[in-house]
Amino acid sequence: MTRPTASTTSQECPPQFPFAPAPPTAAYEMRTLSTDAEREEAAALVQNRQHWLTMRGLPVPARADIPAQFREAQTLSAGLYEDGRLLACMIPEHDPDLGWGQRPGLYLSCVHTLPGQADDIARLITLWASDFAARLDLHVVRAEALARHALDANPLAALLRRLTDIGWDVRGSGPGRDGDRVARLELPAEHRPRLRPLISCQVHAPQPTPDNRSSM
Repeated sequence: MTRPTASTTSQECPPQFPFAPAPPTAAYEMRTLSTDAEREEAAALVQNRQHWLTMRGLPVPARADIPAQFREAQTLSAGLYEDGRLLACMIPEHDPDLGWGQRPGLYLSCVHTLPGQADDIARLITLWASDFAARLDLHVVRAEALARHALDANPLAALLRRLTDIGWDVRGSGPGRDGDRVARLELPAEHRPRLRPLISCQVHAPQPTPDNRSSM
């Protein structure tokens, strides 16, 4: 009688879970706009947002070329996405000369959000920007909000209250980078490692702006 051969069941039937489960995909993605289609979508969002503000009698920047700026390939703009849907766009810059603010910082220029979801989107941008600045070894994030009237007058006052509630500090008002009167905003940089499962970041690190003040 021959001896029975060893069962080959274990070789023919792979284990039920042969690989470790893939890590969950982040709910949101912040990434550099790298294709013509992405840049055109951002320009359209800017135009949509500006039209939304105008129809409600709210101020819009005096500059008329902001959509065109987002279309330019040399502009390192970024977009916040949810399932492929663009929620916001902006231009992150490394410590430009704003004429205000002391410590090196990340500046969020030309921030435009999808109408109707500004509060939720602003909170996501705030969390991402604080973490991104910290990873760039910068101290603060800066931004400017149009301030055609006094800071304690609505609708600006309501906007500033919402921003301070999510971590921004108001540093007074004055001429903005583009000549408009603005409210000056700062946010402390803070490493947020627990943010990665919520917002993945594929934004190119902006290069420091050349400091020409020494030659003035």
